[in-house]
Amino acid sequence: MRTLLLVRHAQARTNVEDAISSTPPGAGLTPRGIEEAVALRTELAERRIDVAVATRLMRTQETLEVALAGRNIPRVVLPELDEIRFGSFEGGPLERYRAWAWSHPPDAPCPGGGESRPEAAVRYADGLEALLARPEDVVLAVSHSLAVRYTLDASDGIFPAARVPSVGHATPHELPAAAVARAAETLRAWAAAPTFTDEPPLV
Repeated sequence: MRTLLLVRHAQARTNVEDAISSTPPGAGLTPRGIEEAVALRTELAERRIDVAVATRLMRTQETLEVALAGRNIPRVVLPELDEIRFGSFEGGPLERYRAWAWSHPPDAPCPGGGESRPEAAVRYADGLEALLARPEDVVLAVSHSLAVRYTLDASDGIFPAARVPSVGHATPHELPAAAVARAAETLRAWAAAPTFTDEPPLV
């Protein structure tokens, strides 16, 4: 892989409900989400894309279906880029998980068999390295807000923060292979000795 186009899925029904959904297949897109995916199709119309990657969650797969409608591009599912597993918070309000996450250290086990944030970071690094190993030059990958934010920050050598700004829906972020490799390396380094240094909340 030479270039990664990394995108958060378009708006899903659970986004409107502010509900947690990390267990496949999850909810699909809203009418607004479909419009966002159509806009993404227009934005990518002239871009070369050799392979498209989604997660196991329906919202990423539907985003690809709409964004790539009419284009004969191979599609792959990569579970390593799935949403962080929320354990006992699954199906509940996102605010309840945030309250727990913001008051616990990064390596605290998520109740109910969910993932800690370092565990998710290592999984994301695995996914990025799997993309780097692909033979295609240009990869379009649709993932989730935390995975995209962690990757974008880590590509600049920035460790994950306790509170991270959300990523906009259906907006492509272009990363060269070297930046993707740096992101994977940074996430692994942080996960080996995870700490949070951010103080002010980001909303």
